[in-house]
Amino acid sequence: MKLSRKVRDLMMEDNLMFVYRGIVTNENSEAILILLEKDMEQSDFGFLGRKRLFMFVLESLQNVSRHSSKQKHGEMSLVVYSKRDTGYTVTTANVINSKDAPLLKDQLDLLNSLDANGIRDLYREKLSNSGFSEKGGAGLGLIEMAKKTGNKLDYDFIIMDDDHFYFVLSKSVDTHGESDLKKREDHKEFTGSHIITLENMMATNNIAMVWSGHLSTDIEKQVLSFTETRLSEADLELKVRRKVFSIMVECLQNISKYNPGFEIEEKYGMPIAMVISEKMGMRLTTGNLIKNHLIPDLVEKLKTVNRYDRQGLKELYRISLAGEDLKAEETGILGLIDIARKSGHKLDYEFEKVNEEYSYYVLSVLVEVNSRETHVS
Repeated sequence: MKLSRKVRDLMMEDNLMFVYRGIVTNENSEAILILLEKDMEQSDFGFLGRKRLFMFVLESLQNVSRHSSKQKHGEMSLVVYSKRDTGYTVTTANVINSKDAPLLKDQLDLLNSLDANGIRDLYREKLSNSGFSEKGGAGLGLIEMAKKTGNKLDYDFIIMDDDHFYFVLSKSVDTHGESDLKKREDHKEFTGSHIITLENMMATNNIAMVWSGHLSTDIEKQVLSFTETRLSEADLELKVRRKVFSIMVECLQNISKYNPGFEIEEKYGMPIAMVISEKMGMRLTTGNLIKNHLIPDLVEKLKTVNRYDRQGLKELYRISLAGEDLKAEETGILGLIDIARKSGHKLDYEFEKVNEEYSYYVLSVLVEVNSRETHVS
């Protein structure tokens, strides 16, 4: 449970709403894109801002995907979304060969030195000269990124060893789709140190994905869609994928059940959903605010569920379904029974008091995958 607190504090401190560590593919890239798009649709973010940020993410994910599938360090790739009142920041990171870093840096410095007209001219020159990239000019993908997003690109190269750099590429866009370049000149130089720290924390604790934010119906669907995509890419049997997915559905619905509203969450603690790889399988962890007066009844339900073995849970589930006064909407126990029954493990839980009205409720369950050491990276 200490890990969930550490992750929650980090997400809140850095205004992070989504972090994914693992191989980036064309399939999961689509789910990552839609997840950001749905969140932006629910904010005051203007159309231009959404369009520019979307294009940056699209190009960045394609770039990371090309490296993820070819590099032995592909599982170190990172996709990070952060959100503040002023706008969004999207950061990607991946391992590159050290010999590629000097040219890539020159390309980025060139693009950051040009205004919009200069970028358009460079883009036309690139299109008219197929050998331009090989001669040292900026690559078409980066030019398109700069051209379509309109703002400078932040980047950093962090030395891993003699042969590899950790390449961090980041973009911040305000609610109007722009950044104040004059203000940027007064800002300290961009550094990717916080990203490598985040990657180390994810790697050390085998965390594949973290979502932190208000869980609307649309967002819930996209978190599930991303989870489903990653499960389909893993070396898991279909019935196991279905089991993990159905438990994730129940865990997210558990968050929705106690949802106090966005303003309260923003003030006292956003929900989190986390997927962790363990030797025996996958651990699904969720956290959310809950009113204090609801805790005693919930604790009793959790203790009841944890008293039963698999066969006992099956019988309890049948009795609960048959009982006229044990409707899921009223008791909330059916979902908990289902999580424990399908996972085959006890439910870990914790309540941390926030104030006189609310506490933060963490629910965690290990989903045993199979006897092999199968991981979702």
